[in-house]
Amino acid sequence: MKISLSKSVFFISFFILTGCKKNETEAVTEIKIAKNYIEYASGLSIVKHEGYSVVTVSNPWPNANKNFTYILTEKDAKVPDSLHEYTVIKVPLESVVVTSTTNIPFLEMLDVENKLTGFPHTDYISSEKTRALIDKGSVKNVGQNEKLNIEQLIELSPDLIVTFGVDNNNPMLDNLKKSGLNVLIQADWMEQSPLGKAEWVKLYGALFGKEEKAKELFDKIVTSYNQAKKLVAEKPAISTVLYGSMYEDVWYVAKGNSWVAQFMKDAQANYLWASLEGSGSQGLSFEKILDKAKSAHFWIATGSVKSLNEFAKMNPHYSEFDAFKNKTIYTFEGKLGATGGTIYYETSPSRPDLVLKDYIKIFHPDLLPSYEFTFASKLN
Repeated sequence: MKISLSKSVFFISFFILTGCKKNETEAVTEIKIAKNYIEYASGLSIVKHEGYSVVTVSNPWPNANKNFTYILTEKDAKVPDSLHEYTVIKVPLESVVVTSTTNIPFLEMLDVENKLTGFPHTDYISSEKTRALIDKGSVKNVGQNEKLNIEQLIELSPDLIVTFGVDNNNPMLDNLKKSGLNVLIQADWMEQSPLGKAEWVKLYGALFGKEEKAKELFDKIVTSYNQAKKLVAEKPAISTVLYGSMYEDVWYVAKGNSWVAQFMKDAQANYLWASLEGSGSQGLSFEKILDKAKSAHFWIATGSVKSLNEFAKMNPHYSEFDAFKNKTIYTFEGKLGATGGTIYYETSPSRPDLVLKDYIKIFHPDLLPSYEFTFASKLN
């Protein structure tokens, strides 16, 4: 939240007119402290004050009709009366339940995975560190996102449950709050900027009293991402790219402002649906896909397929694409954890720099000759 020049002039003029030196000092301090230190994430704001922080989560789901504000209070903090209407969360947390695998890397990056006490459908978690905690019983399976086991959550009594909503009708969230459980809605999944998704690590830094560590980690990711972009900056985007696969009778392609499309743009590739407005996906017929992408140089396929033969069995018409004939098909979803969770889904939002390097390795392999894929796999 950057303070405009006109607003700054107003504050200065006000205190000159009143001639109150003490208030001038306090106001200047407030201006310095009350700054949103989120730079890339569009749905998150964290404003740090003395002893407390104001966290605002906006656009928590598609077409959301409200934002959420939380007050993170340190011990003995004095919070203004005007903020008492919002949910108060005492920090640093000593225990937490999260409900998305994308949250797990954030906890591990900050070395607080041992604070995790519950997770819905624990088989989805791939990380070896957190799986070890699950195996020894430190992390309980608390049901499914749509049907969390409220009785078990009450028994666990975590300091906070970090969850998400998918639309404006969220009876589960209401039930959690009615049960007296502290709930925070997060929306990293709504971010379309690669660095915007990763910056949500700062929320966990604020929750666990590790703001400086979170900033340091994120700054390194930003540097790594920008270095990768610079590597391909002078390369022409001549490689045409097909994305997706058939799901039943529909082929879903990522729209031009989506997270996926941004990676391909930054990797200097010519994504064939880059001009499709929007940030989600659009379903198209097979005929339309084939007409536009039959001669595409590369194909980024969706799904955990392992080989071209396996892929062909899913749909015999796949062999009509040049990318199939030329064996230039890759998937980011082929690597699975010990219990079947998809590593890409869990880790990629927190490490966009590695995702970008994978894309660069696909489209411009000469630029990263010794780099090994983190997520991507080539179908052979």
